[in-house]
Amino acid sequence: MKHLHTFRLIEAVARAGSMRKAAEDMNITASALNRRINRFEDEFGAELFERLQGGVRLNPAGELLLHHFRATASDLLRVQGQVADLSGERRGHVSIACSQALLPYFLPREIARYRADHPGVTFSVNVRDRAQAEQELAAYSSDLALVFEPVYLVDFEVVHVVPQAVNVVMRADHPLARKAELRLRDCLDTAHVAPSAKYGVRHLLDFAARRGSRRVSPVVETESFELIRHYVMHENVIGFQIPIGLREPADRSILFRPISERDLPPGNLILGQMRGRTLPVASARFAIQLASSLGAPT
Repeated sequence: MKHLHTFRLIEAVARAGSMRKAAEDMNITASALNRRINRFEDEFGAELFERLQGGVRLNPAGELLLHHFRATASDLLRVQGQVADLSGERRGHVSIACSQALLPYFLPREIARYRADHPGVTFSVNVRDRAQAEQELAAYSSDLALVFEPVYLVDFEVVHVVPQAVNVVMRADHPLARKAELRLRDCLDTAHVAPSAKYGVRHLLDFAARRGSRRVSPVVETESFELIRHYVMHENVIGFQIPIGLREPADRSILFRPISERDLPPGNLILGQMRGRTLPVASARFAIQLASSLGAPT
């Protein structure tokens, strides 16, 4: 326990890439921080950082130590949660990395539902693309990830999978709104707004377009799904999103239609955690709730 604060200082230096910046972040003088880390390195028997021009970075020994610290901190939180459960009052903190599509409707509802029963539990919601979410799990920065079409799945333990068809977002007066079925070629021939390449929706669109010797050529490319939903109201173009992040307005001024599965099979929205990790109680129970709300187990 006596080394926990030192570990947090080491993590702050690794994150900042600079002793001076880390000292500012942790409200300590740079000389005191440097002495604390040097003393720990002497006790530990190895240096933790490479000194670079303009900063520092973890060496292999530092990477191993930081991984150990994050695992230890996670285990401590799990035990604290179990102790709180013994008293009948659940406490703890849940951190989740998620795709933007989960923000407008699904996650606010689920977090509020959980906190109604367990008001002592707090949450961090980290908006990440599909590659960043997996990195968050590996670094113990998030307990859970809920992302559309993860990239690697190497250290990703899948808890639940739910299919999501890519939908076209458009104004009610758009010509495509009259079609009974939307084909990908019609969508690509229409002016469109699309997510940038690091997002799962765009990955599926690009793959399907290349298969038909076509290209996704958006008039606006963005990292914001909120911008996509709003931009179609200003210019009569179409956008692309997944249904969990969509709700038709009461006046039906915006419509959503799936692209034919003949052209674009559904992708997967995946709830997962770091492989082999035992989650803190609050996070494990929240994962169970999310899986139930997403639908029957796959």
